Amino acid sequence: MLPQNWKRVIRALEVFHTTGEPIWKHHKKQSIEKEKKYYFKQFGLNWDRKLLYENINHRVDWMIENGLVEEVKNILKEGFDKNLNSLNTVGYKEIIQYLEGEVSLEKAIESIKRNTRHYAKRQLTWFRKDKRIQWFEVNDFNEIDLIAEKIIKSLN
Repeated sequence: MLPQNWKRVIRALEVFHTTGEPIWKHHKKQSIEKEKKYYFKQFGLNWDRKLLYENINHRVDWMIENGLVEEVKNILKEGFDKNLNSLNTVGYKEIIQYLEGEVSLEKAIESIKRNTRHYAKRQLTWFRKDKRIQWFEVNDFNEIDLIAEKIIKSLN
């Protein structure tokens, strides 16, 4: 029977090739290390949706202005396959579509913004399940300093 998760198989082979040990030994070491008691706190910033989307839009525009299209062109010119996992990520895949003439640059940029918003929503859904995270609501950029002070005080 063939393995269903090729990424895991490749990772296991990489670990064995690099260390000479099977991956299960590394998993066992990690589970032993997890038993150690550490004191840590986790904090999350729950941005107002309007602010979050504004941030995403500004960040994507900044990336375009600072050479994302050229970066992707150079990566492909170096001979990297567009089907690599690392190039099938938000930002790269949309610019590759643009460079291949499938969409306009404007459409690619809008797709990056939309896909980043979707990714952020999935991240929030994932992190909200973690009850160890202490969340802070951010409704204004000016609140960041106050939140940072609260976090610092909570560490004492």
